[in-house]
Amino acid sequence: MAATDIPEEDLQHLINDVLDWQYIHDSLLKIPPDTGHILARPIGVALFPSPFPQHLFEAAMSLQLIHNKLYIAVTRDEPWLHQTLRKYSGQTLWETAMNNDFAQLDQFGSSCERGQKQLKQVELNTFSVAGGVHSARISQMHEYFNKIGSYETLRPPHSYAVFPPNPASDCFVHALRGAHTRYGPPKSLNVKRTAILMIVQPNNVNICDERPIEEMLWQHDTPTFRIEFGEPVLDTTILAPSNALLLYHPTRGLFEISVVYYRAGYDETEYGAAGIAARIRLEQSRAVKCPSILTHLAGSKKVQQELAMPGVLERFLSPEESVKIRETFMPMYPLDDSDAAATGRELALNSVTAENHVLKPSKDGGGHNIYGSAIPGYLQSVPQELWPNYILMEKIRQPSDIHNSLISFRGVHTGPVVSELGIFGICMWEEDEVDGFKVEEQWKGAFSFKSKASHVDEMSVVKGYGSFDSPWLV
Repeated sequence: MAATDIPEEDLQHLINDVLDWQYIHDSLLKIPPDTGHILARPIGVALFPSPFPQHLFEAAMSLQLIHNKLYIAVTRDEPWLHQTLRKYSGQTLWETAMNNDFAQLDQFGSSCERGQKQLKQVELNTFSVAGGVHSARISQMHEYFNKIGSYETLRPPHSYAVFPPNPASDCFVHALRGAHTRYGPPKSLNVKRTAILMIVQPNNVNICDERPIEEMLWQHDTPTFRIEFGEPVLDTTILAPSNALLLYHPTRGLFEISVVYYRAGYDETEYGAAGIAARIRLEQSRAVKCPSILTHLAGSKKVQQELAMPGVLERFLSPEESVKIRETFMPMYPLDDSDAAATGRELALNSVTAENHVLKPSKDGGGHNIYGSAIPGYLQSVPQELWPNYILMEKIRQPSDIHNSLISFRGVHTGPVVSELGIFGICMWEEDEVDGFKVEEQWKGAFSFKSKASHVDEMSVVKGYGSFDSPWLV
């Protein structure tokens, strides 16, 4: 039975049960406090888990270990990174990084090419990777409703035999604790305690994806403090002569920061004078950065496009590893003044060929891409000197035979959906005189899974376009 065949009464009953589950398990988004009251609403979710090929799920998990190696190597190759990003124009973050010394998520779509489903990379994020807590919760939700029989009269129960465990929350906490432990005792005189510093945005709506990590760290006796990016960082921290980052907490006293965990500082609008000064102070400290500014820049769309150029992966990986990663790339084109950009500009400005492409700016946070027929007009409205800030990527052709019911504050969609699998690559590494770098530890198995209506371009869950989902492996 497909989602579109479910009687309305049964569907509504399941929706009510799902909403109840979300309220009691904090699967929520905070509504900005315009009124002085703290309000929240359930985050967008899929009523059912969506099918995903098991062999592709396992392949994505194994590829993530290669991606860890790749992006460590990219981060360490500062000359190549500088050369790749030097054409960006008018973006404060890039300018800050290039003029000062100072965890990644790989997202895949399942592409249908000539009848064969393949793994294709949507993007790779290395900064402020969100959604892990929500994703783990929705995996638990689907398992629960399957266990109590909510799906039995709606779909064949054997269809939900394989639910992959999703330890995302635990992986995040274990990784942060591992870095905290690796930092060791305080390096400053008269400082007795170390702590993790979580850099956050003001009035953040996504607290149910952040606060649980903070609470779990405290439960493991790891002090963790939230500080808003910008002025609050400058007001509450100083750099010691040893470059130790010291935090004065008004009720708990003085701490030396072991780990800086960014959940803010990814948007160019955050980089006014205070934002730049705060980022430089944090980066100049000896604290472990999650991520460092070089790792942050390595996740830019321009780097993704440049890695897809012939022969570039081999700079960082073995030939065998390069083949495996390259098979996941869609065709991508720069829009700068290089020879390769001529094809990209031609495809982007032609209304017919643009239909099959996505225009991506180098911005994080979702909701910034331009799709299909809107590309020519949009690009012509942008000054040509800013075109290098964009890349053009061929659309992933998604399978069209998957149906589900998605609920969000925008309403209920029952019908065709497309899904996106995100694999969290979590690793801790350090420089090594013999091998260049050494991976101290890696945490595997964490993932996110989102679905959206097939006619919708954006996948942003916070903005109500996409929904958290979980895969049942087929």
